[in-house]
Amino acid sequence: MVNNIKLNNGITMPALGLGVYDMYKETAIQAVEDALSIGYRLIDTASMYDNEEEIGKAIRNSKVDRKEIFLTTKLNNTDHGYEAALNAFEASLEKLNQDYVDLYLIHWPIKEGRTDSWLALEKLYAEKRVRAIGVANYNIALLEELKSIAHIVPAVNQIEFSPWLFQEDLLNYCKKAGIQVQSYSPITRGLKFSDARLDVLCKKYGKTPAQIVLNWHLQLGLSTIPKSSNKARLMENFEASHFSLLAEDMQILNSFNENFRICDDPQSYE
Repeated sequence: MVNNIKLNNGITMPALGLGVYDMYKETAIQAVEDALSIGYRLIDTASMYDNEEEIGKAIRNSKVDRKEIFLTTKLNNTDHGYEAALNAFEASLEKLNQDYVDLYLIHWPIKEGRTDSWLALEKLYAEKRVRAIGVANYNIALLEELKSIAHIVPAVNQIEFSPWLFQEDLLNYCKKAGIQVQSYSPITRGLKFSDARLDVLCKKYGKTPAQIVLNWHLQLGLSTIPKSSNKARLMENFEASHFSLLAEDMQILNSFNENFRICDDPQSYE
């Protein structure tokens, strides 16, 4: 089983989960059912992904007790603002057909309305509609802005993060603030798997590129949500927690950074 991470409000979240971006219909349902059968307990979706209904169905189909599953969804970019965010949450909950979600995130820091959206999330948390609230794609400047108006410290900041996008300053800022960093696109959709330096480590440990990179995330203390709808790949990713990289090899991976991004740079949202 994957280790749990304790968030700043005392609840626990699995360190390794499944991201379901760009999964639809039966593919999405099957991927979540497969993941839960393998042992995954963190499922990360979003209103923007347009698959909340399928994810909710897969969770209900599963033999796993709902209390054992950590379910995340996110506020869509078109739903910022206090009342709009509250209404969007209700819509997500209805699509998921769930009584609550474990983590609700602001998906992207849209300038118009993002502070009001955060206050709406605080209301949902106070009403115990969600077990934790957080943000995604927030850099240090955006977190500082949020700090100036927030009554609650975000439990999670979900960001793009990989050895090739090693955001060390942001990671250290979040650690100091008590914000758990969660990484998406952790294995760069395989686009960096041909890196010769990574190949050396794969041969040394007898592990796949994905397993080496995901283990690096976990040993850094991150939560990470790689995506796959392939059952064999789901198992491969899940087994990334079953070994340890030496400190010297962690440092080698730390040196890979080249500011390689797949998604938008949040700096454009400041």
